[in-house]
Amino acid sequence: MSAQSTPFPATARQRVAVLGSTGSIGRSTLDVLARHPDRFAIAGIAARQDVEGLLEQVRAFAPLAVIATDERAAEELRARLHADGSNVAVRTGANALVELASDNRVDTVMAGVVGAAGLASTLAAARAGKRILLANKEALVMAGALMMQLVRDNGAVLVPVDSEHNAIFQCLPPAGSRVGVRKILLTASGGPFRDASWKDLRHVTPQQALAHPNWRMGPKISIDSATMMNKGLELIEACWLFDVAATDIEIVIHPESIVHSLVEYADGSVLAQLGEPDMRTPIAHALAWPERIDSGVARLDLVARAQLRFEAPDYERFPCLGLARRAATVGGTAPAILNAANEVAVAAFLQGRAGFMDIPAMIAAALDSVPVVCVDTIACVLEADRSARAAAMAWLNRRAG
Repeated sequence: MSAQSTPFPATARQRVAVLGSTGSIGRSTLDVLARHPDRFAIAGIAARQDVEGLLEQVRAFAPLAVIATDERAAEELRARLHADGSNVAVRTGANALVELASDNRVDTVMAGVVGAAGLASTLAAARAGKRILLANKEALVMAGALMMQLVRDNGAVLVPVDSEHNAIFQCLPPAGSRVGVRKILLTASGGPFRDASWKDLRHVTPQQALAHPNWRMGPKISIDSATMMNKGLELIEACWLFDVAATDIEIVIHPESIVHSLVEYADGSVLAQLGEPDMRTPIAHALAWPERIDSGVARLDLVARAQLRFEAPDYERFPCLGLARRAATVGGTAPAILNAANEVAVAAFLQGRAGFMDIPAMIAAALDSVPVVCVDTIACVLEADRSARAAAMAWLNRRAG
């Protein structure tokens, strides 16, 4: 795996660009970076339209580059910074993310933009040979073959930041070896509806779905956790990251979110990575790998935790898991279709235009209706994304009519 190629020199002061800096991953990243000013410099920050968040971060970290991809937000941010007496340039537009990700003043890119919107910049970072801290799972879900090829061809270093994939990365043998590995065990909290009945799930509100019991995340990822699509996307991502088939990955419900994932070996050993449910742990690991640095996370007290439970997932109550396995098995553009339809469905649910159990129905409709082709160019990925969004919207409009 490319993440286990030559790491970034530990003696250099890494210049880090944080894409999605005002989201939960971005804020956690900046928190860790601020603890180690001798090791890291913040080369750039980027968000969509959170002017207050970006303004606060410019004042605190004085980055070289600032991006607000929304033009109105960029205009307001420029005016506010001018009033502050700051001369930092504010760029805008989706292409600005690509430019920052490939800027020669940047060594490390935190790919923290949620959804398909983060695809182009993550690919650009790989093409430019950067050290990539991958929190944008959609880059691999949509275009895994292209992404991994770019990493290999350009000498990029890819380190997973999702807590589960980072845990697997820590538990696997070094240098990409898979000798003796029998199975990967991907843990899932089960979200807020782990014990809910099918009847209850039909009446879930956005407010209920956003209330994750263990993690504090953005709205899209929180809904994905509630439907368990997040785990389905992570399964697809793990296939690409660790070069394994979907059949070699088992999903295990672990309500406490203390064991972040496990690797089972042929001799009967099972290695696990444990820690408090705080994203600063995998972020700090990815930033410093192969070294270790302080993340600011509290020490795990196993005695206080007392009990760790594990159980099998219910594929009938959470059909998104089965849909993700189906897409992973079919391959080609199927994962991109799955991801696009899910983004449309989640947005419709959050807007009150669709029910909670309409989410898997919309995704299934897109998978059934959009042709799957091989992924050989980014153009075919984007066309699959466009077609899937149109199919999901057509389903929603038919239902509304």
